Amino acid sequence: MKVRWILASASPRRREILEQIGIEPEVRQSHLEEKADSADPAEVVRQLSLQKAADIAAQPDLQTCGAPMIVLGADTVVAAGGKILGKPRDHGEAADMIRLLQGSTHRVLTGVTMIFLRPGKPAETVAFTEQTEVDVAPMSEAEITAYADSPEPMDKAGAYAIQGGFAAYVMRIRGSYSNVVGLPAAQVYETARKFSW
Repeated sequence: MKVRWILASASPRRREILEQIGIEPEVRQSHLEEKADSADPAEVVRQLSLQKAADIAAQPDLQTCGAPMIVLGADTVVAAGGKILGKPRDHGEAADMIRLLQGSTHRVLTGVTMIFLRPGKPAETVAFTEQTEVDVAPMSEAEITAYADSPEPMDKAGAYAIQGGFAAYVMRIRGSYSNVVGLPAAQVYETARKFSW
């Protein structure tokens, strides 16, 4: 069955991950003001991914489309030192985040919401949170500053890209690699594959 995928995110990394596993998504960025009412990282990403997906799934042209669709929303944060790290506002904040991560283990959490739309049937929502642990090597202040001052950290949760230059400092991971990039590919694929159309 041909299913239309809608990615409720402008993240090029999430689009690339979907394309890597053979899914060509239509990108529709949600402009909803996202709000989470929890201090628990897993709950935060769950709430934000649901808000993104629900905002796009409610668009009138999707509600009246005659083809089966999956609307995918996702949100990723880094949890370290009792803090939730999103995207840094500037290079100084990026350096602060890297200082917190270096020489320790942190968690990367991605909340995923998949809304299944089928002609003539009620929408069904499936949501899950994926967690990966990442061990980062000790870094010198010069290494922290050099990385934080580069363009790479600026649109990344936790101020780093495991698929970029920061790979030099990632000692090991436990869990999904693609989750650290921004979307747990295997979990998304399995959820879609097991859905009863």
